[in-house]
Amino acid sequence: MTKIVKVGVIGAGQMGAGIAQVCASSGYDVLLNDQTAERVHAGIKSVAMNFDRRIKSGKATEEQKVAALGKIKSAPDLAAFKDCDLVIEAATEKEAVKKQILENVAAHLKPDCIIGTNTSSLSITRLAASTGRPEKFMGIHFMNPVPMMELVELIRGIATNEAVFQQVNEFVGSLGKTIAVSEDFPAFIVNRILLPMINEAIYTLYEGVGSVEAIDKAMKLGAHHPMGPLELADFIGLDTCLSIMQVLHEGLSDSKYRPCPLLVKYVEAGWLGRKVKRGFYDYSGETPVPTR
Repeated sequence: MTKIVKVGVIGAGQMGAGIAQVCASSGYDVLLNDQTAERVHAGIKSVAMNFDRRIKSGKATEEQKVAALGKIKSAPDLAAFKDCDLVIEAATEKEAVKKQILENVAAHLKPDCIIGTNTSSLSITRLAASTGRPEKFMGIHFMNPVPMMELVELIRGIATNEAVFQQVNEFVGSLGKTIAVSEDFPAFIVNRILLPMINEAIYTLYEGVGSVEAIDKAMKLGAHHPMGPLELADFIGLDTCLSIMQVLHEGLSDSKYRPCPLLVKYVEAGWLGRKVKRGFYDYSGETPVPTR
C-alpha cells in the first residue's frame, strides 16, 4: 500500500474544513475542493478563524496556524486529486449527491488511492458501488466540530479490503483521534443513539411537554449534557437531523424512528439552525432566543 501523504477533501463546509484542518495540522498535504472557489476560500478562512480561537485560549500557536494553512491548497476541480493517496468526501448528507461526486472523482484517481466518505448515516456498501473500486472504499465519519471531537467512526463496506481498513485506521490514529469501529447499519453507532434522542426532544416540544428553554435546561442540568438537545440540533443542522432520521426510519422500518412532524416543518420553512441563524433558537442577536 502507498503511504498516505496527500489528502483530498471534497466539500469545504463545516465538516470538510474541519477535516482539512486536522489533516494539515498533522503534517499532511491537503487539497480542498467545493463547487466554487468562493466556498473553498470560505472554508480556508474558517480554518484560520478556528486557529485564532485556539491561539486565544492557549491551545495553539501562531506558528502552528501558519504551518497548517501552508499545507492546505485549493483544488479547482476533481481532476486535481489525481496524485492524492486518500480522498475524503464530505458533501451534503444526500445519497444521490454523494454517489455522483464519488463516481466523478473516482475517474481521476490513481489506482491505489483510497476513497473515504464522511457520511453520518448512509450505507457504505451502496456508496462504494459508485466508485468502481469498492475494495478501496470505506466510511471515515468524523464528529462535529472536527478539531475538538476525539472520535472517528470507521465503517467497512461489504467489499472493503482489510489492508485498506488497517491503513485508514493508522491514518486516523496519526490525527490524534480515537477510533470506534461500526458495522454498516443505518446511522452507525453515534447517530443511531444520538439522533433518536434529539428527535424525542423535538416530540417533547411538539407535544407541549416543555418549552425549548425548559427542555435544554433539563438535559444540561439534569443529565449533565454540555449542550441541550435542541441547541445541539441547531448546531448539527436540522436538515441533517431530518436526513439521518429518514435513513433510520426507512432503513430499519421501525416506527420509533419516525421524524417528528415539527422537525419536518422547521426544515420546510428553511429554519435549519445556526447556519441560517434560525432554528429552535434565533441567532440574529447577541444572545440566542428560543423561537417557540
